[in-house]
Amino acid sequence: MAAVCRTLCCSVLKQSSRQLSTTCGVQAGELWRKEHGLARSGTEYGPLTDLPDWSFADGRPAPPLKGMLRRRQEREVLARRIVMLSSEVDKGIESWSEKQEEAKRIEEHKKSLLLKPKGRLLLKKNPQS
Repeated sequence: MAAVCRTLCCSVLKQSSRQLSTTCGVQAGELWRKEHGLARSGTEYGPLTDLPDWSFADGRPAPPLKGMLRRRQEREVLARRIVMLSSEVDKGIESWSEKQEEAKRIEEHKKSLLLKPKGRLLLKKNPQS
């Protein structure tokens, strides 16, 4: 019975003039949104995503939904990661500048240990005296 149904369905699909599209329908308007500085899709952020769907008649806010709580937690994790990476960059810049200063001090110390000119060479270099 299943084989008969399968062949019947295949023959009907072959005779049909309709075409089956396999392109991704999610990209609808994605390029336009990016060009206008908006989110990739309408569900990433914005008032429709971030604000509650309803509130009580007396004005009390509705309890947060699972999606709102999840997005809030994801944003908090992202913010913590940004702060951590920013502090790592600051520490790296600070240690790099300390290394540069140390290298400069070592270079100046090496220059101070070089032999000083004496006699006529000293008089040629210092015409002020």
